[in-house]
Amino acid sequence: MTGILQAEPIGKVVVGVDTHKYVHTAVAVDVVGGVQGTTGVPADRGGYQQLDTWARRFGRVLAFGVEGTGSYGAGLASHLRRHGHKPVEVNRPDRRVRRRRGKSDPIDAENAARAGLAGTATATPKSTEGMVEMVRHIKIARDGAVETRTQAIVTLKALIVTVPDELRRQLRGLPKMTLIERCAGLRPGPVTSPAASAKHSIRAMARRWKDLNDEVKEHDALLGALTKAHAPEPVDAFGIGADTAAEVPVTVGDNPERIRSQAAFAKLAGVCPVPASSGRTNRHRLNRGGHRQLNSALYRVVIVRMRFHQPTIDHVARRTAEGKTKQEIIPCLKRYPARETHQYIKAKQPPTKAT
Repeated sequence: MTGILQAEPIGKVVVGVDTHKYVHTAVAVDVVGGVQGTTGVPADRGGYQQLDTWARRFGRVLAFGVEGTGSYGAGLASHLRRHGHKPVEVNRPDRRVRRRRGKSDPIDAENAARAGLAGTATATPKSTEGMVEMVRHIKIARDGAVETRTQAIVTLKALIVTVPDELRRQLRGLPKMTLIERCAGLRPGPVTSPAASAKHSIRAMARRWKDLNDEVKEHDALLGALTKAHAPEPVDAFGIGADTAAEVPVTVGDNPERIRSQAAFAKLAGVCPVPASSGRTNRHRLNRGGHRQLNSALYRVVIVRMRFHQPTIDHVARRTAEGKTKQEIIPCLKRYPARETHQYIKAKQPPTKAT
């Protein structure tokens, strides 16, 4: 015999990863809670492969608990999924844990591993490799343009209040679009007086608003086409437009099977009631958690239906007669579009394999 064969590792570990922009820190913890090793790898494809090879040295990898799977950890989660591993989304520990154990990259990675080992972290990260990711990119650009457009018109109107009186009288009381066109067509000439500088600034902001408005229209057209191709049913539903419908796949991701039930989707959207009682009472309160953008989208759907959807109008009238206030009715109504949306999500899930 020329040598002794080294036995393959037979242990089981959970790896926790604290993600950052350039370097990820990982800690491997075995099934009895013992730390097996710590490493740091670059946040790129080579580093992901290096982390995979390092983790396999300790035996079978049960799961990777990854912090920030929607930001710095997105690339790592995608790599792990493609190579047959189970990535689990881990939230940062609460303040009590941080005060007790301290704060460092290895400590955060160990906390992530222990959260995956204990089963307190079970969420499957969103997949970012399909059309939903395309929708997300366009929606981010659109939302940024809408926010900047709003800032432009607010700043424009605030500036008009303080410009010289003659110019202010010309622009006072005009409708929005008329005001934009009038301001965009101003001719300041040489900037040698406060009136000329005011015209120059007002014209610049009006033209900025028009450019941003054209950009928003371009994003809306592309977003509508992508959303219609990916999820035509929500777009066609009453009160749900392309922008609102786009929020659903962006929240769910390209792997809708990770939303296992209607109750899970309601919790994700923040429309499920939360118990808030003690003793023999049975009170509930509003859920302040969940994905706030998706919750806001459902709110917009409810407001539209309360004005134009006859079944919703009848429901509001009936609940109002029972003594409910508008603030109490709206959270209940959010559950209806949430149920409809979950049906669309469920229809897109791959069929469950028989075991």
